[in-house]
Amino acid sequence: MKFYIKHILLSVLFYVGLLAMNSCGNHDAHNHSNEEAAHEHSETESSTTSLSKAQMQAVGVVLGKVENKELTSTIQANGVLKVPNNSRANISSIYGGIIQSINVEIGDNVKKGQVIATIANPQFVQLQEEYLAASSKLLFAEQEHQRQNDLNKGNAGALKNLQNATAELDMLRSKQSSLKQQIILMGINPTNISSSNLKPVISVTSPLSGTVSNLYAIIGAYVDATSPIAEIVDNASLHLDLHIFEKDLPLLKIGQVIHFTLTNNPVTEYDAKIYSIGSSFESESKTISVHCDVTGNKQGLIDGMNISAIVSLNNVTQPAVPNDAIVNANNKDYVFIVKNSEKTDSTNFNFERIEVVKGVSNMGYTAITFVKNIPENTTIVSKGAFFINAKLTNTGEHEH
Repeated sequence: MKFYIKHILLSVLFYVGLLAMNSCGNHDAHNHSNEEAAHEHSETESSTTSLSKAQMQAVGVVLGKVENKELTSTIQANGVLKVPNNSRANISSIYGGIIQSINVEIGDNVKKGQVIATIANPQFVQLQEEYLAASSKLLFAEQEHQRQNDLNKGNAGALKNLQNATAELDMLRSKQSSLKQQIILMGINPTNISSSNLKPVISVTSPLSGTVSNLYAIIGAYVDATSPIAEIVDNASLHLDLHIFEKDLPLLKIGQVIHFTLTNNPVTEYDAKIYSIGSSFESESKTISVHCDVTGNKQGLIDGMNISAIVSLNNVTQPAVPNDAIVNANNKDYVFIVKNSEKTDSTNFNFERIEVVKGVSNMGYTAITFVKNIPENTTIVSKGAFFINAKLTNTGEHEH
């Protein structure tokens, strides 16, 4: 009897277990079907969304256009920006003195002949006094020489006196000429010198136009011809020295275009063009210098800056966008186009996510091919596409 009851209890527990397993199975199947439905919904979710101008400014959305970039067949190289020696100058005074004023600051643009500083020295006055004295003596010597010459012609004077007058006249002319040249080098016009107009201060001027790159003196300091006051660099003459390895040298030619960015601030792209190819190796790097003229925009470029460059080996261009313009979703790549860009007064912008196929990437840009045709000159999101894609994704999740 006990055995029979025990058998019945085991049978009941077995069937209860089966029912529980079936229940769990049905629940799992229901969840699985829900996930499939959600996945199907996500595959067909909307590809458009909108942002207000305020939202775009808050997340840093920047609009732009698809650009044509030379991104294929290139050589990557490093280099440095340089200014030729005839476009830079250390400004110093020919005469020593005390710095009385400095009229420029580092970064100032100056013109050729502009006063950089003034220098005071009592010897400047003494030199002008000597010039006035020499000029006065020269006038008297010329009169005496003329008198002795007239006497000699009339046999009324001794030849020796004429010779002495001639020697004195020549000596004073030489001395006056020397003093005159020194005063001109001081920047003072000799014809303006008078006993009541002696100048104890001279001006130091820039020998070229450019930018003040360094100041070496301070007010009150003594300077002489060996003490530079400032350095002026004409950045308009900037050129680029690229360091090219031997294997890449045959691929280069004069006239090729260079795209480069600053190594420490690779935000802005600049352009240059090869004008000379070196013929000897640098001492340690085993590279050859290739010299390039910097063309177009030079703002922010300074002598000595290190750069990273792309040397274009052909003229083939491709449609390209900044790397930040591309987003990835569902293992596909997309960019966002603006649907109402012609309405500049609109408070909201509508964006559509368009699939693209990525190509080569260089210098912060990636070549793209649109999967479907878009209107020419369409406005795209060049920066901040990540945030728009997050907005689009979040909207789709809320709709599930």
